[in-house]
Amino acid sequence: MLHSTMQDVPLLISRILAHGSTIHGRSTVTTWTGEPEPHRRTFAEIGERAAQLAHALRELGVDEGQPAGTLMWNNAEHVEAYLAIPSMGAVLHTLNLRLPPEQLAYIVNHAADRIILVNGSLLPLLVPLLPHLPRVEHVIVAGPGDRSALDGVAPAVHDYEELIAGRPTRYDWPELDERAPAAMCYTSGTTGDPKGVVYSHRSIYLHSMQVNMTESMGLTDRDTSLVVVPQFHVNAWGLPHSTFMAGVHMLMPDRFLQPAPLAEMIERERPTHAAAVPTIWQGLLAEVTANPRDLTSLDRVTIGGSACPPSLMEAYDKLGVRLCHAWGMTETSPLGTMANPPAGLTAEEEWPYRLTQGRFPAGVEARLTGPGGDIMPWDGESAGELEVRGPWIAAAYYGGPDAEPLRPEDKFSPDGWLKTGDVGTISPDGFLTLTDRAKDVIKSGGEWISSVELENALMAHPDVAEAAVVAVPDEKWGERPLATVVLKEGATTDYAELRAFLGESIAKWQLPERWTIVPTVPKTSVGKFDKKVIRRQYAEGALDITEL
Repeated sequence: MLHSTMQDVPLLISRILAHGSTIHGRSTVTTWTGEPEPHRRTFAEIGERAAQLAHALRELGVDEGQPAGTLMWNNAEHVEAYLAIPSMGAVLHTLNLRLPPEQLAYIVNHAADRIILVNGSLLPLLVPLLPHLPRVEHVIVAGPGDRSALDGVAPAVHDYEELIAGRPTRYDWPELDERAPAAMCYTSGTTGDPKGVVYSHRSIYLHSMQVNMTESMGLTDRDTSLVVVPQFHVNAWGLPHSTFMAGVHMLMPDRFLQPAPLAEMIERERPTHAAAVPTIWQGLLAEVTANPRDLTSLDRVTIGGSACPPSLMEAYDKLGVRLCHAWGMTETSPLGTMANPPAGLTAEEEWPYRLTQGRFPAGVEARLTGPGGDIMPWDGESAGELEVRGPWIAAAYYGGPDAEPLRPEDKFSPDGWLKTGDVGTISPDGFLTLTDRAKDVIKSGGEWISSVELENALMAHPDVAEAAVVAVPDEKWGERPLATVVLKEGATTDYAELRAFLGESIAKWQLPERWTIVPTVPKTSVGKFDKKVIRRQYAEGALDITEL
């Protein structure tokens, strides 16, 4: 029998760290500060500080396989944590600061985080949670913020800079199994409690290579990427790892995500690439229309999270900025497709391809399943639920520190494919077009909103008999929730009161603006809410809508 003669070298994040900090040591991470000058740090310095952070975390008791949480903006310190924590064998756990407090507490406890790295500006979010986080032993604060609020609340508090100061700038990174856990994110895109996805070193390494391929983002050390997509959101679409691997300069906005500072960043720092959800680009377009700025350095933008309106693409085309659709999800690391049109087409011929979610790269296999489970053809017309598999696609959800991985039947097929919950078509040459959702999850500005969670919260109000929430089109956010409410006999509550009631348990950005009261919620033959009827009634103008 013939055997391979190739070396078996594990694919590890520590190798991305070593490569980026030496081969690309002069590349930089620039963090916007709101001051006259942003903060700059070279990849070589990032590598040294990552080693110092690893020494500090090890001294605090962080061992291999243990999670370490980060509640941070996009900045250099977060990049250091991205590299140090998995390289030392621990597991990077990014915490989504946009989730409701009770979900954040659930996630920290479910993952069993003992340490949380937090930006000082986010302490007002963390401090009220700490009494509900019994496993957290250390809080490490980076950047300015009122630390006095932590007195008597956190078991041990450390200043990031003081903690790493004076420690060795080299670390003997362990030779891990490439299938060992490296990072984890939780998704609230399904009903019920958030579910954890645990990425391996191997999956992140391969995903980073794919992001860097020319058929994907194709960035090099000549590029600067403005990473607006949050590092707490699916690993910032893989950019912190892939840019460090390729020597791409990073421009990190920290907490300055408003249109005006973003426009100033682009004009002053001249990034060639950027990544963010459509709402960011809609806000930026309004800003530069009112207050013109020079965006000419940007020659391409990766846009995902929700479908990009064609009018937005056209507007940026006129500014010389090309928007490129991408599709993915927490379970896909997230790169699933990129809408780079085939070669040899005119601009007019490219347009239909640009409006799709994109083409599947090597490493992502896809199929469409019909209602009866039949596999649908790739003919651009036959619709089905999208299922995917590949080396950076989840095979299960995290079950907890002492539990087996979870494989819910509604998310994973018996033969190992991930059911995405998206319905669409695929062209013969592999371009995906999404047409609907298999689940009634609302995708608003690149974030998921659970309709069932809103319904359950509404029906907890004493005056509400029934409530159904559906996604309706929204010019700014892509989709927003419409609350359809059946009041109990004699009830006197109004929409403002219901919205305030929801605000006690639901994040503000998830609260519906559109409301209607109906005598009954339409139901299917088996008694389920028939949401397609509600959506049709809304589209036809048959509902009496009040907007708050």
